[in-house]
Amino acid sequence: MENTPWETLFTSDIGLLSLFTIGFICVMAVYIFMFVRKNVLNAEAEQAHPVAKEAAHH
Repeated sequence: MENTPWETLFTSDIGLLSLFTIGFICVMAVYIFMFVRKNVLNAEAEQAHPVAKEAAHH
């Protein structure tokens, strides 16, 4: 039986831990991207219509 890197990644304990870590980092990157994108769009909308924001506070 050959012990290829792919077999090690999917069958050994340290390979599965590495796979979980890689997946977690990818999910975290997508979450941070969406969070920043949402806040940037909100900030741009507030800059485009500052009067509406001030009127809402009064």
